[in-house]
Amino acid sequence: MCDALEHLTQALADRYAVERELGAGGMATVYLAEDLKHKRKVAIKVLRPELVAALGSERFLREIEITASLNHPHILPLLDSGSAVGQYGGPAVGETVQFLYYVMPYVEGESLRDRLNRETELSIDDALKITEQVASALDYAHRRDVIHRDIKPENILLHEGEAMVADFGIALAVSAAGGHRLTETGLSLGTPEYM
Repeated sequence: MCDALEHLTQALADRYAVERELGAGGMATVYLAEDLKHKRKVAIKVLRPELVAALGSERFLREIEITASLNHPHILPLLDSGSAVGQYGGPAVGETVQFLYYVMPYVEGESLRDRLNRETELSIDDALKITEQVASALDYAHRRDVIHRDIKPENILLHEGEAMVADFGIALAVSAAGGHRLTETGLSLGTPEYM
């Protein structure tokens, strides 16, 4: 088990049994875990330590509550969020760091990016259905003054024939919590190819 995963597992042991890494992106790493309280599989997204240092946890966690209030069939819900202190296994081994995380349901299926890579194009019916579902989710959020800020095929999950927008409002929370400080760390919000 890699150091970061081991330390995260220890930091969250009271509530989640972290199993393995699912993937990593520019802002965070996603882990598969078992929610010990509710006996269900979840995905835990943990922000990168340098992002946590730039943002601070209190404001980020306040802003993430906006995302938790979104309730729409095509928006992947946020189940939990928090911070935990652990040891970081990176360049400064043994350094104490704060893990900022949020928890979503673990969705069996694939991202729209994975499907496009596999099939290269969608049928007209599938394209229209996915577009309608994503547009419905975006409209719902926009009516509540919430903007996704990083909509792209990787953030659209396909599960049992339905599209779900993931990471909804996370970029908003990062931006509101201290996005102006991100340029100092070399981090940015969004995906340039989709801006």
